Amino acid sequence: GPEAGITRDSIAIDWAWRNKPYRLIDTAGMRKKAKVQAKLEKLSVSDTLRAIRFADVCVLVMDAAEAFEKQDLAIADLVIREGRALVFVLAKWDKIADPRAHFEEMKLTAKESLPQARGAPIVTVAALSGIGLERLMKAVEEAHTDWTARIKTKDLNNWLYATIARHPPPAVRGKRIKPRYIAQIKARPPTFVLIASRAEEMPESYKRYLINGLREAFDLHAAPVRLIVKAGKNPYAESERE
Repeated sequence: GPEAGITRDSIAIDWAWRNKPYRLIDTAGMRKKAKVQAKLEKLSVSDTLRAIRFADVCVLVMDAAEAFEKQDLAIADLVIREGRALVFVLAKWDKIADPRAHFEEMKLTAKESLPQARGAPIVTVAALSGIGLERLMKAVEEAHTDWTARIKTKDLNNWLYATIARHPPPAVRGKRIKPRYIAQIKARPPTFVLIASRAEEMPESYKRYLINGLREAFDLHAAPVRLIVKAGKNPYAESERE
C-alpha cells in the first residue's frame, strides 16, 4: 500500500510457484517506533516479530526511494539474529528516475550499514506490472538452499587448513591460537563448531574472517552463518592414534 501499516494482521496464504508449495505470510507494515502508539498497531508489530521467528526466508520489502532507513536496518538485524535467510526487495522500482545509479547506491548502503547481512540479495520489483517476480522467487529459492545447506566435514577441514595456511590466527601474548578441526553441527541456519587451542582468546576479527571465508568457499551468501569456537582436541587425530 501507499503507507506502511495499512495491513494490520499477518495474513497467511498457501501458494505454489512452479509446482513448489510455499506459505506466504504478509505481515503488518512496521512504522517508526515513535508512531507506534495504538494498542492494535503494537499487537501487529508483535505479530510481525513472531512471524520472523518462525519463517525460513524473510523478504524485507522497502520503498525503493526510501530504502535502508533506520527501521529497515533494525528489522534486517533482527532477521539475521533470529537466524533466518534474508532477501531485500526494493519496491516501486518503476518510479526510480536513474535505476542503475540508484541500485549501486543501495548496494553500497546495504554493505556499509549491514555487514552482518553481507551477501543477502537485493531484488528490484514493480508490483503493479509484475516486473521482478521471477528474480524475486529465484532469490528466495537460492536463499533457502543456502539456509538449509550441509557441508561435508572433510571439505570443511580441507578448507580450514588452506585458510589458516594463507592467514594464520594472530598470536596472543606471544602464543599462537591453533585451529584444529571444524564441523557443521546444524543447518537452518548453517552453524559450525571450530575446535581450537586458546579458543576463548580468538579475536572477533578473525572469527569474521573465517565466517566470510565459509561464505565464499561454500556459496553461503544469502543465509546467516554461525561459528562457535571451542577448546578441545581434533577427533581425527584421536581416531588416528587409536
